[in-house]
Amino acid sequence: MAKIHELPEILADQIAAGEVIERPASVVKELVENAIDAQSTRIDILVSDAGLKQIQVIDNGIGIESSDLPLAFQRHATSKITNRDDLFRVKTLGFRGEALPSIASVSDVILETMTNESEVGAQIHLKGGQIIDQKPYAGQQGARITVNQLFYNTPARLKYLSSPQTEMAAIADCVNHLAMSHPEISFSLSNNGRVVLKTAGNSALNQVASAIYGVKTASQLITFKNQDADFQIEGLTSLPKLTRASKNYISILLNGRYIKNNVLAKAVIQGYGSKLMVGRYPITILKINLDPLLVDVNVHPTKQEVRISKEQPLCNLITNTIEQRIAKENLIPSAVENLTSHSKKTAISQQLNMGLNENQAAYQTVEKKQAVLNAVLGNKTVESQSQTKNERQKAFTSQSFEHPLMINNRDELASNAVKNWDQKYSHVEVATNQQPVEKSTATHQFPTLKYIGQLHGTYLLTEAADGFYILDQHAAQERVKYEYYREEIGKVTDAQQTMLVPLILTFTASEALKVEENLEKLQALGIHLEDFGQNTYIVHEHPAWIPKGQEESIIKELIEQCLQNPQLTIAKFREQTAIMISCKQSIKANHHLERQQAVSLLQQLQECENPYNCPHGRPTVIKFTNQDLEKMFKRIQDAHHSLRENQNAGE
Repeated sequence: MAKIHELPEILADQIAAGEVIERPASVVKELVENAIDAQSTRIDILVSDAGLKQIQVIDNGIGIESSDLPLAFQRHATSKITNRDDLFRVKTLGFRGEALPSIASVSDVILETMTNESEVGAQIHLKGGQIIDQKPYAGQQGARITVNQLFYNTPARLKYLSSPQTEMAAIADCVNHLAMSHPEISFSLSNNGRVVLKTAGNSALNQVASAIYGVKTASQLITFKNQDADFQIEGLTSLPKLTRASKNYISILLNGRYIKNNVLAKAVIQGYGSKLMVGRYPITILKINLDPLLVDVNVHPTKQEVRISKEQPLCNLITNTIEQRIAKENLIPSAVENLTSHSKKTAISQQLNMGLNENQAAYQTVEKKQAVLNAVLGNKTVESQSQTKNERQKAFTSQSFEHPLMINNRDELASNAVKNWDQKYSHVEVATNQQPVEKSTATHQFPTLKYIGQLHGTYLLTEAADGFYILDQHAAQERVKYEYYREEIGKVTDAQQTMLVPLILTFTASEALKVEENLEKLQALGIHLEDFGQNTYIVHEHPAWIPKGQEESIIKELIEQCLQNPQLTIAKFREQTAIMISCKQSIKANHHLERQQAVSLLQQLQECENPYNCPHGRPTVIKFTNQDLEKMFKRIQDAHHSLRENQNAGE
């Protein structure tokens, strides 16, 4: 008896549906994408019980001819491609001909449609993939498809669905991405008659962002745009002060299609450099346009995973564009507004008393209730300073102020790499008459700061013409040292310090194999390991930039980084090394500074490319504007507060 047999068509459709239709959001995605491909300018999505009871999608597209209706529900039947060449130039969202038959096989479906050329439309009714009825339909141009009883004949699928709130959040997330991809289309989404999302369809991406994230959040997004020979990119992204705890807020839209691509998301994050806090991510809408020949969308049935040709040049374009755009912004946060934001968020959280995650909270429009207020400084002209950036950075490479870094005087190369703090700050002009620190030649908008004093051995108090500034001395010096070490580590130099006692390192067999694989990467940093046999390596010299007394610990940590992340690029490796050393070498809290030391630190910070954040993303400085101080001391009042008092007086 034959053991191999052909599956019944309905069973094959249900198996295929398992790949395409995972949850109600999958149905919404496929139906809305069909509506977009039908050249619709308005799409309404109505769901009941988060799609578990009913999903209805209404559009004003070109519609389907009545004679094509039965064929539309056959597997691999499509109007979007006709030959093999079309498969490599896909310009539509759908093309596989799997969505409608997959949906119909696990639900009760009614499709009503009419074309502009037809005097009467048509309606078709299917249940479990079988045609129940087909009849004429009188209505408007476009299509209306209603999906009832999803997964009614596959109860096992129902067991794996989440709560209605989670499923609705997934639907909202899906429609959000479709609306971002096509701001020229008016979208509306409602659940049980309640409007969840509504966009104008006027091609304005910022208005779509307002509808999704709320006006306050959208107002803090900045635009970017760039292109090269192969790619065009544009979109919106948040300043470093506005972040989320999930990468899901980085939306990548390629040729009008939402995709998931960790490589491109990483390129966005790298554009922020060290300006983001660890574990925090920006809100970004990234739209990419490219020749369809450069992308393969026929990778997965959901078409959210694609293969991109020339992916690395695209990543470079994204990173450089965002980096240059962020550099134009002033990044000093307002202390008062941050405190206001925090207090309001706390009050809202207590009032709502919800245990929803960020996606669910976004669906329930908590985002619109949060007051996330941030301020920026006005433009500042920047002047030159007598000392160069490199000289001042070298001044801060000592381990601490009491214990300066001592370099072997016999090695001139080492002394050129790192300068002793005590030798350097004696040449720095001290502001004995409380004169403001001169500005640097950098292009950022960092203000002129006049040193006032130190608080709790941790914070530096300063002032400028426009307000009062508080600096975190550890974060500030960490930024200075990070930029110094990043530059020194990146130099192509043979400057090496010979070790009086060679360092012998012993590894396990597996570790030794990994070390051998990464010898080239370590050599790029000046760490030369010589095979000593029996899984042992010996080190005779080290780069001059490694502080004296830290040689063994730093070399071991560098090797450990290679072992933990073999895929780490040399550039990223250098960056992490600079972060590690700068953090260890910087002054800590409760460390009292002399006035000239504090003034020199301010000068050092002004010379930095990014004086606003430490390498881990924490702010180095916060600001109280003159207006903030006057409000706090009731010297002036908010306009809306005064208006309310006048109204109360009138009552």
